[in-house]
Amino acid sequence: MPKMKTHRSSAKRMRITKRGKVVAHHAYASHLLTHKSKKRKRNLRKLRVVEPAAVRKIRRALPYG
Repeated sequence: MPKMKTHRSSAKRMRITKRGKVVAHHAYASHLLTHKSKKRKRNLRKLRVVEPAAVRKIRRALPYG
């Protein structure tokens, strides 16, 4: 059986931790930042754990993560 291909655009946006969690950057952090509070923008800089509903699909896209 041939090797599975990694979905490259997904690999640039998400990664799998050593414990097996999928982490990604928050949305809503790229523009229209003037009306958002400092606290909100600071928290958007952190990585987030992806919701369980999407993990199965992401693991299929990142088979060697």
